[in-house]
Amino acid sequence: MTQARQKQGKSVFIRTYGCQMNVYDSERMAGLLKPLGYGVVDAPDAADLVILNTCHIREKAAEKVYSELGRLKKIKAARARDGEEMVIAVAGCVAQAEGPEIIARAPMVDLVVGPQAYHQLPELLARAARERGDILATDFAVEEKFDRLAEREVDGPAAYLTIQEGCDKFCTFCVVPYTRGAEVSRSVDAVTVEARSLASQGVKEITLLGQNVNAWRGGAPAGDVGATGSWGLGELCRHLAKIDGLERIRFMTSHPRDMDDGLIAALGEEEKLMPYLHLPVQAGSDKILKAMNRGHSAKTYIDQIAKIRAARPDIALSGDFIVGFPGETNADFEATLALVEEVQYASAYSFKYSRRPGTPGAAMPGQVAEGEKNQRLARLQTLLEAQRADFNRAQIGKILPVLFEKPGRHPGQLIGRSPYLQSVHVDAPQSMLGSIAPVRIEDVTPNALAGVLVRKAEAAA
Repeated sequence: MTQARQKQGKSVFIRTYGCQMNVYDSERMAGLLKPLGYGVVDAPDAADLVILNTCHIREKAAEKVYSELGRLKKIKAARARDGEEMVIAVAGCVAQAEGPEIIARAPMVDLVVGPQAYHQLPELLARAARERGDILATDFAVEEKFDRLAEREVDGPAAYLTIQEGCDKFCTFCVVPYTRGAEVSRSVDAVTVEARSLASQGVKEITLLGQNVNAWRGGAPAGDVGATGSWGLGELCRHLAKIDGLERIRFMTSHPRDMDDGLIAALGEEEKLMPYLHLPVQAGSDKILKAMNRGHSAKTYIDQIAKIRAARPDIALSGDFIVGFPGETNADFEATLALVEEVQYASAYSFKYSRRPGTPGAAMPGQVAEGEKNQRLARLQTLLEAQRADFNRAQIGKILPVLFEKPGRHPGQLIGRSPYLQSVHVDAPQSMLGSIAPVRIEDVTPNALAGVLVRKAEAAA
């Protein structure tokens, strides 16, 4: 072992695939390992522990994991020849869905741990070292995980905070109910403790996370004067907004079925709630929405958008779309395009339907040809990109409060976020990192806005 590695101590490399929930989970895994002496490194070659935190939403995401495991196999073999040990763990939703297959297909893997069991990492690693065999841990234990996760250290002015996990909706295209389990909400007190801890570390903005974040429900906290009964996400956001130092609150991902009047009212009334809402619709055809088991129609979704915009006129809307779901005709796809034209999105994510084993959609008749999916996706993405570009160009000349999060690629440049979650590039001193300041937007690049700092007096005028 080299002197450099002796000084470094134990190290872990974590590769994260997929959603913001996985980003949060990776941060928590790093936090769990820190007391054991593990420092995070940015490459797997010299790491003592490599964790692949996986996503199972689309087939390609799962195959990327196996491809990465093939590369890690060679690194692990080379390390073994040098007398060094590398432990490889697969975590996340692929681990949950395909645990036995991973062990059979990738024998270099030492540990397979599902998303509801990663809080047991210290014990699982000790067990793997003792038993020198494959360890599979995929039991659902969400409440236990919430209880076990301690306060964490963060670096930067923005942070994720998981408040809800799992899904009870059972959309026919989705594996989440099978990999993350039923909907479970963290308590108000637990969420508040973590939010206060983040604020004490200088975090100005938190993003509340959940598979269906607006399905969060909790009892009013003890000792909160006037707070009674059961709370929804709107009440929770109002409660968190009282925390000193916390300036911005976001949440994602929401489901139309859980978008209640209390949350809509909070969006309109609570200044710390950012004017950005990710509300996936998936399709614009009622026939396809029914086949997907979405539980809403195109009209109810559009009516919901109208209520949200009435409460918060400056809201920036984001959505998810799947094209080529089984049975989707040209007319069904045109209905999706029509919905997009009516809603007008600031940003969106769109994908071809991917058959996931074990989901009802995988066995449905009328599977759409790959070439047709490609053509439809290209048309949809062209429309969505035009709407995104229009929204971004509409910010030119406006003065927006920007939270500066990190240095830019150029000397003297900082990168921040607008209230609408846009990346903003500004020439500003390093001392402004972590602060919120008014910026006049002067230009739009393909992936960001560009602006200049303005005096607060000018911003208030």
